[in-house]
Amino acid sequence: MTRAVGPATLRARRARAAWWLLAPTLAALALAAGWPLARTLWLSLTDATLADPGDFAFVGLANYLEHDAGQWYGVLADPQWWRAVRNTLIFAVASVALETVLGVAIALALDVPFRGRALVRAAVLVPWAVPTVVSAKLWAWMLNDEFGVLNHAALALGLIAAPIAWTADPDLALVAVIVVDVWKSTPFVVLLVLAALQMLPGECYEAARVDGVHPVRVFFRVTLPLIWPALAVAIAFRALDALRVFDLVYVLTANSASTMSISVYARQQLIDFQDLGFGSAASTLVFLTIGLAAIVYLRLARLRPEEVR
Repeated sequence: MTRAVGPATLRARRARAAWWLLAPTLAALALAAGWPLARTLWLSLTDATLADPGDFAFVGLANYLEHDAGQWYGVLADPQWWRAVRNTLIFAVASVALETVLGVAIALALDVPFRGRALVRAAVLVPWAVPTVVSAKLWAWMLNDEFGVLNHAALALGLIAAPIAWTADPDLALVAVIVVDVWKSTPFVVLLVLAALQMLPGECYEAARVDGVHPVRVFFRVTLPLIWPALAVAIAFRALDALRVFDLVYVLTANSASTMSISVYARQQLIDFQDLGFGSAASTLVFLTIGLAAIVYLRLARLRPEEVR
């Protein structure tokens, strides 16, 4: 005689089965990500250098913050670190906001049937398909003050009186980096939002059309709540990518203080200055910053758009 299994027991069995199935992946992640992270954390507590990585001493939290002889030392006491944090936050907020707005707008336009729509959809994805380093190098030439096509076009149209060094001017360099990132990453948002739009039920829009509801109101009351899960995923991926941005900033502006991100700062301490302990401390802070941002966003993403308002 078969014994009946209760819902609680069935859920417990399913949970155990899920953990067993996830065990190989979790073990691989522990080896691929956990060990390097633990090693970086340990090195951040030492005074190791790249010149002689085997000869080091334990210094505790001195690489993070230390008060000695009336002065503060460490990553958290470095004004350049906090400038890098400010640059990273400005870059992340501006680029993700622009990519979200433009991505939703372009996806809505591509969702409307028109001749050649398939070709336009494919063309929109080209910037996202190009490797970041390649696209950054292309834009570096386009933004060049002597040979750049953008300066030549602006001069021909009379928009500027003299060539502009877009990536060398401290007031314009961060703006140039944001523009390049928006051009590069907006198609990613378009792809996810467009996929969500393809799954929306047509009955809701038919009812709204019959009731004479304004299209803007339909978007905020119907479309946006329905595509919110896909849009939340797109924003999460783009926000985390923006917070850890390195290649785009480094290729366009190298170690310029006006655009330096926290990842570029960590690389400078580690490679240029060969300070393994200090660079590891900066890298650990990068990881903690991104982890904290991910936790906060995941909590906020549970809210629906109407709940946020």
